[in-house]
Amino acid sequence: MAFSTLRALIGGGGGGGDRGVFGGGNDGSRSNVLDYITVSSTGAATDFGDLTVSRDELSATSNGTSDRGVFGGGNDGSASNVLGYITISSTGAATDFGDLTVARNKLSATSNGTSDRGVFGGGFNGSYSNVLDYITVSSTGAATDFGDLTVARRYISATSNGTSDRGVFGGGNDAGGVLNVLDYITVSSTGAATDFGDLTVARGGLGATSNGTTNRGVFGGGHDGAAFSNVLDYITISSTGDATDFGDLTVARTEVSATSNGTNNRGVFGGGSDGSASNVLDYITVSSTGAATDFGDLTVARRSLSATSDA
Repeated sequence: MAFSTLRALIGGGGGGGDRGVFGGGNDGSRSNVLDYITVSSTGAATDFGDLTVSRDELSATSNGTSDRGVFGGGNDGSASNVLGYITISSTGAATDFGDLTVARNKLSATSNGTSDRGVFGGGFNGSYSNVLDYITVSSTGAATDFGDLTVARRYISATSNGTSDRGVFGGGNDAGGVLNVLDYITVSSTGAATDFGDLTVARGGLGATSNGTTNRGVFGGGHDGAAFSNVLDYITISSTGDATDFGDLTVARTEVSATSNGTNNRGVFGGGSDGSASNVLDYITVSSTGAATDFGDLTVARRSLSATSDA
């Protein structure tokens, strides 16, 4: 994609897990690769297993109670409604979970740490989507309608925290180009999203993450319509308002994903495209500001991937 689909626990709750899992993507062909990192350390990722279906432009979310991550949607040759789950603290192949309400790619997802709910939002299925649908992460079954985003768009990202039951969807693009839109939902309820504010730079294909302690969400990378972006900007999730400059990624790239943990205040951005598929992993300290630092490499360079964790 010119931009990306993104991430998810994306900072869900404040649990103690320390494993991040990156799944799917495209390395020249659609991938079923799952690989994992220990977020609080640095180094190369390790093979985890395989997704149920090879696909890119997917998203993922998790909760902080059942050690489960769910990968949903994407592109397997056409827009997909597939949901598959993993047990994050173990390794192995993903298992069928159910279906999204609407098959779509280039979507994003988030969760909270209290209600065992994951919400998938936005995307593309022949037209730009404003669909929000939700699952109960610790169970299996079909997703349920949640409401609508403020703007139908694709190449979107999302994050949340574990304190205010709020998920924030940011960036993306529609027929008019890249967007700086931030809108939010109350994860444990249902209904339409509400305007939050604006990113510092309009872009799609960004990733997002947060931590469970400082109420901060960080959006990173993407494409601003003219060039690959290294921009990192942050919001205070429990409030509303415009994002603030955070620093820069180590490599400007789009189609990136991100995840975090609940122990050492660290977010990791992985993969993407800087003109070709990237294996770059870099990390930030979420509660501070500044440039990202090299973490290591994914097992396979790829773009259009997604990530989650057991935090």
